[in-house]
Amino acid sequence: MSTPHWPKASAVELEDWGAGSNTLARSPRASGKILAQNPDGSSECGLWTCTPGTRKVTFGADEFCHFLSGRGSYVHDDGEEIAVEAGTLVFFPAGWTGISIITQTLIKAFMCR
Repeated sequence: MSTPHWPKASAVELEDWGAGSNTLARSPRASGKILAQNPDGSSECGLWTCTPGTRKVTFGADEFCHFLSGRGSYVHDDGEEIAVEAGTLVFFPAGWTGISIITQTLIKAFMCR
């Protein structure tokens, strides 16, 4: 059995995931890479980055995020604001909706289930 691992996360080549249709301000553009996924698609982990801007976001599955660099905030539809920067850990439960305000390109490692 081989254990997936990446000694240098900065060396992982990310794929362009595009601007998306949920942009509210500026032109945030996402890139990422799914690093591992269960064969049945029930969980996955990867790296994600997004340039500055504001987007509407909805988490379709539980997602645990470890922000590695950048700065921004997530504002839930009920008004709760979560500031994020390097070192921030956030668990977004499935169905969480709000906006993402990225002020400095964010990079995060994530796990979804």
